Amino acid sequence: MEKIADNKLEKLIVVGDRVLVKPRMHSDKTKSGLYLPPGIQEKEQVQSGYIMKVGPGYPIPLPTDDIDEPWKEVDEKVKYVPLQGREGDLAIFLQKGAFEVEYAGEKYFIVPQHSILMLVRDEGMFE
Repeated sequence: MEKIADNKLEKLIVVGDRVLVKPRMHSDKTKSGLYLPPGIQEKEQVQSGYIMKVGPGYPIPLPTDDIDEPWKEVDEKVKYVPLQGREGDLAIFLQKGAFEVEYAGEKYFIVPQHSILMLVRDEGMFE
């Protein structure tokens, strides 16, 4: 995975149950030695890439039955169930559920949690 300048993505905020994925560079040659045009790899149903940013997760609804007590302060802060994916994980995901975006000249996918099929987490991968 290429190192991306920290300040490049720090302005981005991923919302809800989504992750920002930088697609892996695939070889333009098959195992048998045939060269493929650039669009072939992009049209596959299953893609892979590295998670660059992670959204906060699924929001938990606020309880409404505790408001009737006037001495209690109402906690308006939204709580979330976190996502399984972490920054740096390799995500295998369905292309159909992902949205392709371009930011600062780079191609990324915004992928909802339900479109991720598998995660590969190697703690020592980037050391």
